[in-house]
Amino acid sequence: MTSRDTNEVELHIIELESKLAFQDDAMQHLSNELLEHQKRIDLLQRQVVMLAKQLSNRDDGDMVSADQEPPPPHY
Repeated sequence: MTSRDTNEVELHIIELESKLAFQDDAMQHLSNELLEHQKRIDLLQRQVVMLAKQLSNRDDGDMVSADQEPPPPHY
């Protein structure tokens, strides 16, 4: 192997190491984003369950039926 061949191999290895470092950084960033999104989804799911419970526990007397509701102001 000549000196030129050795330099080309070294440059190729450096390029591959740079690409690998970039990919590792990108994967870590995506993993962090995925974790944050999952936390938001979990929070939203808990809120939906809580709202559903509130609606199911609500007294029917609190709700006004459509025929008891006053007409809109444009009538």
